[in-house]
Amino acid sequence: MDNIPDPVYSHNVVEFVAVANEYCKYSEHASELKGDEMLKIQQRLLPLLYLKASLLPALEPFFEDGNEKFVTESDWNKIHNTLREKFGTANDYLDLPNDIFNEPETLVSSSLAENMTDIYQDLKDFLLLYQTGTQEVMNDAIWECRMNFENIWGQKLVNAMRAIHKFIYSGEEIGRLEADEKEDEAKRDTSKWFITKRQKEFRGDDKE
Repeated sequence: MDNIPDPVYSHNVVEFVAVANEYCKYSEHASELKGDEMLKIQQRLLPLLYLKASLLPALEPFFEDGNEKFVTESDWNKIHNTLREKFGTANDYLDLPNDIFNEPETLVSSSLAENMTDIYQDLKDFLLLYQTGTQEVMNDAIWECRMNFENIWGQKLVNAMRAIHKFIYSGEEIGRLEADEKEDEAKRDTSKWFITKRQKEFRGDDKE
């Protein structure tokens, strides 16, 4: 039994950490890339991220109070606004809400930048917790990341891949967004962007 490696250091976890780190790196340096370059990078990176996330071990949390969060609202807005500007006319697409896949006539407007920033938020918080080197904290970081993947950002990732594939092979070029559209987006209500309630939802003690 002593020869069995701790799951927090398992091969699947280490590989996921490497891919998550690449995703966050490109998100943080998106201003240095052209929009079409960013789309092609994500076309290759997102499927790998999905695969590695699906292989994370199923663990039980040590702590009851939830994990510490590091990504602030300001951080989220900075990444989101940069991605949205880079994606331009490739950013917005129509998709089905996650809860009504049996009603194909219902479509909603979705945003690549928003989906991908939400993914960044979860991954960055995970990486910073995992890098603490404390086994219990690392364990709970993996547990939460897996839960968020299964219930939240895994679907966002799949939706983003579909939109990216469609745009890349459409032959279209990325156009710039109109100034008034940027102003409208800047006024978007971000008061509920935080995911600090997710541990409560998973543990079943959300009072709201």
